[in-house]
Amino acid sequence: MSKNKIALVTGGSRGLGKDMAINIAKKGIDVIITYHSNTKAAEAVIAEVESLGQSCEAFQLDSSNTSQFDEFFNKVSSYLKSEKGTDRFDFLINNAGTGLYELISETSEDQLDAMYNIHFKSVYFLTQKAIPFMNNGGRIINISSGLVRYSFPTASAYACMKGAVEVFTRYLAKELAPRKIAVNTVAPGAIATDFGGGENKTNTKKIEFISGSTALGRMGQPDDIGGVVAFLCTEDAKWVNGQRIEVTGGMLL
Repeated sequence: MSKNKIALVTGGSRGLGKDMAINIAKKGIDVIITYHSNTKAAEAVIAEVESLGQSCEAFQLDSSNTSQFDEFFNKVSSYLKSEKGTDRFDFLINNAGTGLYELISETSEDQLDAMYNIHFKSVYFLTQKAIPFMNNGGRIINISSGLVRYSFPTASAYACMKGAVEVFTRYLAKELAPRKIAVNTVAPGAIATDFGGGENKTNTKKIEFISGSTALGRMGQPDDIGGVVAFLCTEDAKWVNGQRIEVTGGMLL
């Protein structure tokens, strides 16, 4: 049996997911990540996690395609049995996702379906498939968004799905309570990553607006989020359950 606990991070090859994987490894936890298509980026995360003394494996997964989930967990289970002597893991971080910036009047049905598939349907059914492989006493962390609390034009489709994830989190916390699996939501604010075309790194006007609207006076960075997710995977967070933890630096208070 593996001595270390194991976390599965979806969308762990870049952006917030990458930082989550690295911070989780710093807590002495082994990591499995999924990536959509960039094998080199996934390999770079593996190397960084291994440099911290933890094991890491990456599996390709299109998180918006639920038909891949059974085969994905077959692969994860085989890997765990081979390398860890168990087919169970401890922590699931539902992070994978894409952005959409469209006014309600301009949003197409295909765009709304895409947001639903990646941000809610995938989280619901990936979690459903994952639960039998999770150890009792584990944790599930769903990534939401500050946009569920505050509203900006063009974010409706994305934010609505994140709102659904927050409700799902509370129901999971109730239903998984007999197994002592705690479930929480982390809701980042605007973060300077490549997400949604990288606007939060390149759009000067947006950066100035967000910095001016945030109590701590700056745009968020990936390492503002990863440490919070890692904390929720530790014993220090054992009594945190069913909660929405917003990590925005105090945006639009």
